[in-house]
Amino acid sequence: MPTHQTLDRFIARVEQNTHVEAIEEFYTEDASMQENMAPPRVGRHTLAAQEAATLARASSVSSSCVRPAFVNGDHVVIRWVFEFTWKDGTSSRIEELAYQRWEGERIAQEQFFYDPRQFVPKAAAGT
Repeated sequence: MPTHQTLDRFIARVEQNTHVEAIEEFYTEDASMQENMAPPRVGRHTLAAQEAATLARASSVSSSCVRPAFVNGDHVVIRWVFEFTWKDGTSSRIEELAYQRWEGERIAQEQFFYDPRQFVPKAAAGT
């Protein structure tokens, strides 16, 4: 079960848009991430590489936690809002719930729940 201080540090890292660093710092070596009902990706290195690839497609990202985060033993639920401006000038606003299982002070398993239609980029204003 994460301490409140650890959870606050994790949320702060993500809100600072240091997503790859958050994965490296707060996930177990064999952690998994799952998008809705898709097969999970496994391994901290794989998760960090996928996150870096996604961020490389964006010219900017804004990340915010809609508080409170909910904690019940080793399980945590966080509501996130991510606003991406893509390198082609389009944008996406993604709102999701992250359901996490922690092992001590690290995330071992995470599943995201969101509407995939949010990923359809919107044209830049004035185009």
